Amino acid sequence: MPSSASDARTFRVADFDFSLPDELIAQHPAAERSASRLLDGRTLPPADRIFRDLPDLLTAGDLLVFNDTQVVKARLFGEKYSGGKLELLIERVLLPHEALDGSPQEVVGHLRVSKKPLPGGLLHMAGGSQGSGFDAVFLGRWPDERGQLFRLRLQGPAGETPYELMARHGHVPLPPYITHTDDADDERRYQTVFARVPGAVAAPTAALHFDEGVLAALEVHDVQRANVTLHVGAGTFAPMKTERIEEHVMHHERYAIPPETVQAIADCRARGGRVVAVGTTTVRTLETWARTGETTGDTNIFITPGFDFRVVDLLVTNFHLPKSTLMMLVSAFAGYETVMALYRHAIAQRYRFFSYGDAMLLGRSA
Repeated sequence: MPSSASDARTFRVADFDFSLPDELIAQHPAAERSASRLLDGRTLPPADRIFRDLPDLLTAGDLLVFNDTQVVKARLFGEKYSGGKLELLIERVLLPHEALDGSPQEVVGHLRVSKKPLPGGLLHMAGGSQGSGFDAVFLGRWPDERGQLFRLRLQGPAGETPYELMARHGHVPLPPYITHTDDADDERRYQTVFARVPGAVAAPTAALHFDEGVLAALEVHDVQRANVTLHVGAGTFAPMKTERIEEHVMHHERYAIPPETVQAIADCRARGGRVVAVGTTTVRTLETWARTGETTGDTNIFITPGFDFRVVDLLVTNFHLPKSTLMMLVSAFAGYETVMALYRHAIAQRYRFFSYGDAMLLGRSA
């Protein structure tokens, strides 16, 4: 059912566009995680706050659900043995049953190179020197929905997993709108304080604002916590190439919901609490489960205005790219006119945008 009367209209991608001054695109995180700004957008006009105020805006018995995925150093540089530099962004480490030969060393990713190698071609990863790093065998295309991913088998030292190779040789996969080369500060700050399950190539950015002080304050306020895992893919930054929303092909991401989180949601409902999703990735995970009943799998759920939310009552989220699928998701949740008004306010008040930017708290539109 439509989330509001205004959302019964037919939308086009251009409806989710807005003009953003370049200087509002945050290139570095705030000095302190919880010192970021928080726009309380549950009502209009919104209230300008600081993120560490969040526990005061919630109620005892509410349940915050976090995405505990861990960003891996998935960007690797190298060269073909035949010559030519390359860049590999590993999107997913394949499970043995997904690999061609059951190997735990197979990955799929985006490959930037002047000319794609032939299947069986050997690539040298991690630097321009063939005397260091490791090799990877190019295996051809991965049958993804966009035809943009390639399959490779990594050939590191015996027993070294793809995650260990990335940790040793890779770079933090910063978003395309962050212009500096990744450094030690990015290794620490482009990661949540509760990251646990390696596999993401982009951070669940709404959760970057939480620090130990905020988590302790939530406990004092008797706000409960639970986790899901969704390994955020590079497709989260992919521009929409169609003007008609319904023609967009959504990317797949792997997710898991532990039994204790399913129980925590049931307990929250029983006591009259609210389910507060931290980030759009958590929303996509919970609403996929609500529709499929599956607690593990892949999701390509595409949430647009008119979507019927079944689990999430409140949403903590960052400010998203113009004309993006995430703009559509938050507009579906809080109402299109409300979200566009909040973005106008945020720009006028000089909020910082995107992954290292500020946050907002949204209520679900009636």
